[in-house]
Amino acid sequence: MNEQKCLQILRDIKDVAFATVENGLPQIRIIDVMLVKEKKLYFCTARGKDFYHQLIADGNVAITAINQKFQMVRLQGKAKRLDDSKKWIDIIFKENPSMNEVYPNESRYILEAFVIDNGQIEFFDLSSQPIQRQYFSLNACNVKEKGFFISDKCIGCGKCKNICPQQCIEVGKPYYIRQENCLHCGLCAENCTTKSILKKG
Repeated sequence: MNEQKCLQILRDIKDVAFATVENGLPQIRIIDVMLVKEKKLYFCTARGKDFYHQLIADGNVAITAINQKFQMVRLQGKAKRLDDSKKWIDIIFKENPSMNEVYPNESRYILEAFVIDNGQIEFFDLSSQPIQRQYFSLNACNVKEKGFFISDKCIGCGKCKNICPQQCIEVGKPYYIRQENCLHCGLCAENCTTKSILKKG
């Protein structure tokens, strides 16, 4: 898996959830991923929509979707309005001909095109055993660490290893968590008698 393949999963699903924040409240809606090219994701929205104004005001957006293979992709990044919007709307309509039925003829130009080329991607595959989790950076964006780690306070009792649902904790000094297989459920941390398991960040 890599950044481009993750973005392509979003494009293949097409109708995905986009989240923004307005006045401190979460806002979410289904938006079409219109184009994916060279580690960039393109979409559009109409100037009259609240979504458009939220993007213009802040630009931060979170996108998530899951396919029929139970592979989830989450993208957090900054959406930027494209300067040559009419050109990009024409490209988007060529790649997505069904849009002509929604916005026929010149009405298409009420839409503005946006791109996300900077952010972090999380890939989470529930179809494999154990589960697989990976993180990627778009345009060298810092990736926030998530999950848990086992500190040097670990006494090696093995309780965490025995109760881990994905059996992704290995013997060591200290014990360690295979991050690529971790659910981030926190069961190990809740049951550690020495409080040696800490949340990242």
